[in-house]
Amino acid sequence: MNLRRDVFQAIADPTRRAILLLVATQSMTAGAIAANFDTARPTVSKHLQILTECELLKQEQSGREVSYHINAKKMKEVADFIEPFRQMWDGRFNKLESVMKKYKSKK
Repeated sequence: MNLRRDVFQAIADPTRRAILLLVATQSMTAGAIAANFDTARPTVSKHLQILTECELLKQEQSGREVSYHINAKKMKEVADFIEPFRQMWDGRFNKLESVMKKYKSKK
């Protein structure tokens, strides 16, 4: 059975988000990534597989060693999708702050 992985399902998991943060600044091997978690290596490997299937991570093979690094293009797609929602909520919070300031000044 071939499952299609969803990017947002992938980043919903806190361990996968932590992995993305780890490899955001430098590429790392699966072993180096797994060393940062108190879970079994196969569990971390499954997380890496999901992140790779979603194209959030890319694999680079050098001999027998596989390094993982962030796929900046895919991360930008995610950020671009989220941006309108962030702007909407910023606008709502700014309006709320304005109302609260008016309320406090009337007291």
